[in-house]
Amino acid sequence: MKFLRKGASNEFLLSLYKSLLKPRLIEEKMLLLLRQGKISKWFSGMGQEALSIGMIEAIHPDEYILPMHRNLGVFTSRQIPLERLFAQFQGKKSGFTNGRDRSFHFGSKEHHIVGMISHLGSQMGVANGIALGEKLDGSNKLTVVITGDGGASQGDFHEALNVAAVWDLPVLILIENNGYGLSTPSNEQFRFKHFVDKGIGYGIEAHQVDGNNVLEVYQKVQELAEIIRKENRPMILECMTFRMRGHEEASGIKYIPKEVMELWAAYDPIDHYQNFLLAEGIIDERSITTIKEQIKKEIVEAWDISDKEAPITQDESKEISDLFMNSSGSENESSSSETEELRFIDGVSAGLEEAMIKHPNLILMGQDIAEYGGVFKVTEGFIEKFGKNRVRNTPLCEAAILGSALGLSVQGYKSMVEMQFADFVTEGFNQIVNNLAKSHWRWGQNADVVIRMPTGAGVNAGPFHSQSNEAWFFHEPGLKICYPAFPDDAKALLLTSFEDPNPILFFEHKTLYRSVKGKVPTGYCTIPFGKANLLHEGNELSIITYGMGVHWALKELESTNLSVDLIDLRTLVPLDTECIFESVKKTGRVLILHEDNLTGGIGAEIASQINEHCFSYLDAPVKRLASIDTPIPFADDLEKNYLPAGRLAKALRELLDY
Repeated sequence: MKFLRKGASNEFLLSLYKSLLKPRLIEEKMLLLLRQGKISKWFSGMGQEALSIGMIEAIHPDEYILPMHRNLGVFTSRQIPLERLFAQFQGKKSGFTNGRDRSFHFGSKEHHIVGMISHLGSQMGVANGIALGEKLDGSNKLTVVITGDGGASQGDFHEALNVAAVWDLPVLILIENNGYGLSTPSNEQFRFKHFVDKGIGYGIEAHQVDGNNVLEVYQKVQELAEIIRKENRPMILECMTFRMRGHEEASGIKYIPKEVMELWAAYDPIDHYQNFLLAEGIIDERSITTIKEQIKKEIVEAWDISDKEAPITQDESKEISDLFMNSSGSENESSSSETEELRFIDGVSAGLEEAMIKHPNLILMGQDIAEYGGVFKVTEGFIEKFGKNRVRNTPLCEAAILGSALGLSVQGYKSMVEMQFADFVTEGFNQIVNNLAKSHWRWGQNADVVIRMPTGAGVNAGPFHSQSNEAWFFHEPGLKICYPAFPDDAKALLLTSFEDPNPILFFEHKTLYRSVKGKVPTGYCTIPFGKANLLHEGNELSIITYGMGVHWALKELESTNLSVDLIDLRTLVPLDTECIFESVKKTGRVLILHEDNLTGGIGAEIASQINEHCFSYLDAPVKRLASIDTPIPFADDLEKNYLPAGRLAKALRELLDY
């Protein structure tokens, strides 16, 4: 291993040595504490310290880094107090996640670090969003994201590289090539020889360094960082390295051939760098001992502080309240008493336009939403009004774009992501339920993201363009769900969504886009979340519904003289249980109607809550009416049979006759 000083001072070379030693000595302490049961799990980075230290020392302190399991040196070099770091390992309050997550699964905006989740590739898209924010700000800063050779097999990796290249994002993708994804060797992960070979496929310049040579990593990152800051384009840096312990301690290293371990043990990054410093006369054996004793003393003192901290206490109200970032909320508000007749789709478009005017930090992203205006033409003309920086066409990379939305939130931006069809959200499911939904609860970073979801049947589009999938997200804490049925609610709830700093799924029924008109306030208007609308009042029965179900119910009531409470929920999370319970207690009979399949639908949860809180008021069992439990067919007659509208009259009669 050759170390080239390239003009580096003795003081700097010595500081690198201290930075290398600290994570190694912390690890030695943690492995001892693991055996003592003081910490529950450990992911070792022994043997990989040089790439973390070389990289972090080469970039600016205010440039974001998204590290992995084995980058302890990133956290120590960003001067995170060790007592806080150790408290995080123990699940204590002074850590970064209030005991809700472990090890390095956290972020700290103060230190410009965004930690990973266990779904390794997902942070790649987040890095893109942070880099996009830097580019839009004109800050001349880069973002560094680290991934491993195993995580690079995931689709998120490919999507993120493609988006970074297409958008010319100032991001450095650092790949830890340590030969294994847990126990699976590289030749069972991929067939190419090196990751630098992948650069040309994405149109990204790629370089490779000896990841165990701290000076080589430092110098190459410094060189590439200057280019990225100046030219606003991504680069790949492959660091060849090895981890000397298992994926995590429980897995061991039996799967690694003995000769491979011996080869890399002789290539230890700290031993080699230490020998270099000895040869240069920068340190001697006595100073090595002194430096190690000083670092060990710092570690012991920090551990004692964190160890003496009391275990975190249970607080159910705090657990729930921390799901969402506090929102100022929106009362019924309108900037004008005037109204105009608009179609549902026009209400959505008007809401988007008002939001873009009020929030200059709002970025719109989606497939074909720019010049083309989106497949439903919701954003038609927006390019001319707001420009391509704010109205962004995306590749077919739902996961990367949803991750980018979270990254934009880290940078203080708002974003809207349009799913071309709600069905396509499956391609970004992980980002929504594991990143956006959990981010604030885990480490206090909100996801200021609105995901628009054109949804629903009635247009003979078949099983991949017609699904009602709101129940998938209703189950996941940390998400809010809107589902308006009228143009005025669509506009106002959309504007409320952009006032709210939390992740929101905004469902828009495609059949309503051009079939429903109504009076919509001109200018800016909002209505609060969690307030259902009582559209029709009566005493015999309550119909609880949302979306297209509202219009089926209204049509049925036109042809009957039933005395019915018709409740349009408008938002599913938060759910207006007060309105529901009040109506049920008055009528004693309940029909819950929705387009989604019956089994596992949102109606089941509403029925359960009614049974739990209003049982003594019921004169009949709570009845649900929904689509049949099959995928949505294409042919018109089959689709009509699938949907519940044709069974509504019978269901009402059965409930009243009970």
